[in-house]
Amino acid sequence: MQQIDTTQPYELVYSLCEHPYLGYLIEPHVVQLNPNGGYSLTHRRVFSNTSADYDKVLDHTDHKLIKLLEEIEQTNIIKRYHKKPVRPVDFFTKIFDQKFFDYIRPKIERRLLQALELLRDKPLFLMGKDGYAAEQRIEIAPRPASVLFHFRRNGEETRYFPTIKYDGQRIEFMYKDAQVVVNQQAWLLLENVLYHFDQPLEGKKLSPFLQKRYISVARSTERRYFETFVRGLIEKYHVYAEGFSIETYQHNAVPIIKLLYVENGVSQLQLNFRYGPYLFASGGESKVTVRMQYDETADHYTFHRIKRSLQWEENRLQELLDMGLHRANALFSNLEPREDADDALSVMDWLRNHNEELQRLGYEIVQEDPNKRFFFGRTELDLSIDESNDWFDVQAIARFGDYEIPFTELRNHILNGIKEFVLPSGEVAITPEEWFARYNHLFQFSDNKKHIRLSKYHIGLLQDITEHTEQVMGRRLQRLAEFEAIEDIAEPAQFNGSLRPYQKAGYNWFHFLQRYQFGGCLADDMGLGKTIQTLAFLQKQKEIQAAAEKPSTSLIIMPTSLVYNWQNEADKFVPDLRILVHTGVGRSKDPAVFENYDLVITTYGIARSDEALLGAFYFHYIILDESQIIKNPTSKSFKAVQRLKSKHRLVLSGTPVENSVADLWSQMAFLNPGLLGSYHYFQQEFVQPIEKKKDEEKAKRLQAIIKPFVLRRTKSQVATELPPKLEQVFYCTMGTEQAERYERVKSEYRNAILENMGDEKAKAPQIALLQGLMKLRQLANHPRMVDSSFKGESGKFESVIHTLETVLQRGNKVLVFSQFVKQLVIFKQYFDRHGIGYAYLDGATKNRDEEVKQFRENEDTRLFLISIKAGGVGLNLVEADYVFILDPWWNPAVEQQAIDRTHRIGQTRNVFIYKFITKDTVEEKILALQNRKKTIADTLITTEESFIKSLSQDDIKELLR
Repeated sequence: MQQIDTTQPYELVYSLCEHPYLGYLIEPHVVQLNPNGGYSLTHRRVFSNTSADYDKVLDHTDHKLIKLLEEIEQTNIIKRYHKKPVRPVDFFTKIFDQKFFDYIRPKIERRLLQALELLRDKPLFLMGKDGYAAEQRIEIAPRPASVLFHFRRNGEETRYFPTIKYDGQRIEFMYKDAQVVVNQQAWLLLENVLYHFDQPLEGKKLSPFLQKRYISVARSTERRYFETFVRGLIEKYHVYAEGFSIETYQHNAVPIIKLLYVENGVSQLQLNFRYGPYLFASGGESKVTVRMQYDETADHYTFHRIKRSLQWEENRLQELLDMGLHRANALFSNLEPREDADDALSVMDWLRNHNEELQRLGYEIVQEDPNKRFFFGRTELDLSIDESNDWFDVQAIARFGDYEIPFTELRNHILNGIKEFVLPSGEVAITPEEWFARYNHLFQFSDNKKHIRLSKYHIGLLQDITEHTEQVMGRRLQRLAEFEAIEDIAEPAQFNGSLRPYQKAGYNWFHFLQRYQFGGCLADDMGLGKTIQTLAFLQKQKEIQAAAEKPSTSLIIMPTSLVYNWQNEADKFVPDLRILVHTGVGRSKDPAVFENYDLVITTYGIARSDEALLGAFYFHYIILDESQIIKNPTSKSFKAVQRLKSKHRLVLSGTPVENSVADLWSQMAFLNPGLLGSYHYFQQEFVQPIEKKKDEEKAKRLQAIIKPFVLRRTKSQVATELPPKLEQVFYCTMGTEQAERYERVKSEYRNAILENMGDEKAKAPQIALLQGLMKLRQLANHPRMVDSSFKGESGKFESVIHTLETVLQRGNKVLVFSQFVKQLVIFKQYFDRHGIGYAYLDGATKNRDEEVKQFRENEDTRLFLISIKAGGVGLNLVEADYVFILDPWWNPAVEQQAIDRTHRIGQTRNVFIYKFITKDTVEEKILALQNRKKTIADTLITTEESFIKSLSQDDIKELLR
């Protein structure tokens, strides 16, 4: 290898060389200069690892070029694409083949094209046959050349050849020893000048003519040649033709919307463009499309060259996207209405809603199936209402263009989701999607099939439909506006306890709503006593109804995890209330049974499955707890509860708006149908302006509309009325499989322990009793703590997760305590799967301080899972204002220590303590025993063993009963 004396003058040059296998490459070389400044024969190839030696003659572009060209040097090519070590000579003689060349050459050319862009001001040479880097200076043409393809057709053949022009002058390149250096985007070396071109051009379009004047195509093969090669050439390049015609068109295109209708499926639209007689699909990338026509009589070819206005086409597509469409998927250009644009509009609804606008904008609508003609004209519903004392008679006419159809003829369609309605003309009208949601209730609440008659209590249904109902609703709202204060109502006589002032205000508000026949949403923060306010109100209702000798039954629907909590609170505060818990496999199937009770408690799941049974009874009140569960108007839960019948309706939710303003619609539709108009209207009028445009005026208007029907108090608003800490017990029911395992284990230990108890003075075997109680407590929490392969549900786990989600959505921080590390691990696994951040502390935690710091300082870490033994004392966690105690402890003092992690000096907020107890298990019985043995529990019980020693035989029998 030649050495460069860096103390003497030298220069970096670039050398175009032809590799015997890889084709043309460019190499950077340093060349020693002669004393007279000319290039000597001493030169050396430069690589990245040697470039530093020549820094004084290199600039930033040189360094980029050296690195770029190094990637296509043969050694690097072999190393990158062959992987296994091999000598270049062996690789090229034994392994290299045409397939490898075809694969690698385009990659090489991409690098060469990058290099040629950077080389314009650099010294460039043609390498000599002996490898000398500076053999022949070559220049890069400063401007692009142009190419014109010629065709001359006569009676025998068609001759084809290209001509090249540079600076307006034709340059001869045939038989001039010219070389195509890059094929991918043609670069041509001709007489020491490198030419590039003003449009995308493959080098192989020029290669045949380097040593040939033209290519001849015989008449026998010309048709196929013209259809493929010539047509494609005319699309991309400038073509001059003799013996056939090229006609260029630039029509004013017409946008065509084609309906791809799928009955009972998802229909879609296609956007096409018609240029004169030719139709093109939207999304084309080629500005020019060529269609060939052959006239056999005249033996003449005509190529129709259509120049498409791609930007104009793109504007038409954007026009449709702005009107609420979107691409159905990334691979195809079919269009559908956006789900977030309207109330999940169907394609047919979209076409009907935009029909006039589309016609005005010049769109044509065509249909795929010629045998089914759809009607897209104006579709509307005219209603008039006759008001009686107890009902409204609704006269409704559906108008499809000029056709007037009594709306009752669509009753079956609306109730059963049948979309197609055949008009007298034979055209098929698609019933607007909105009608199914908005007018389903008209028929649902009407007991007459021939005409529509609604109870006066359903006036809200008509609010957004006619001017008449707006006036009725307006008069009521006017009366509401005249109120200076809500009347104070005495608390029920049979109520154990007293309502705090803010709770009394909620209780009075319920009566206020009742007087004016409106439903309402009590949206107090979690922990402020929505349950107690509601129970007090229902007890008062019973007393009022009893005085009037009008017994009535109310229904409360709630998540399964809250059933026992409601039952427990009712037993505590309103024991006079006759309650039926309508759950479980043995529940009644006769709606008449409900008449014997003041209150029926059931779950959303049961409401869905027993919809017909519950729907057969007319309730005094229907109340939904955690009403955000019905926020999706298409959900089964919403549809099920919406169809139930009652005189009054209420909902309870600490988070009526969980994710979006849209969550309000279904809850208000349940309470006061029509108050917020149709879902489509609500989305357009409120949701999109408020959420996307931050429209404050729309937000104020919405607030004004719903204000009489929503009462919300936060913890901070009523803080002075709250005690320093609020404790609440959540009773959870076991899952079916969980309950079976619990009963099986309880029977095993009960038999073993009670058989060995002997006479009354004998003590039960303490070890066996401890083991049995431990296993039962674990099963009551989650059977997976005993059997890791358990796949069923844990009632407590579901209840804790549900409650946690509600608390976390409001940004609160929560401490979660358990004495079982296994239980904490089960929650960890759940949080990991769902991407919920948390801190964790048990006896094995090494980085205790880091976990505490993460919880205290990281806003995204709002959960702290703590083992009671590891974190019951010594921690200051006032950032939390909720404490979840997952299992009862033998010693209440230990429990108090856990609570005091957050309820201590420095805590400025009210602390809420939630204890989770599994119903009908040893957990519930331990609590009862602790209350009976309060002195022992408060002062003496420090361990499980001491607790066991304090148990009598009756206590043991009760625990294992």
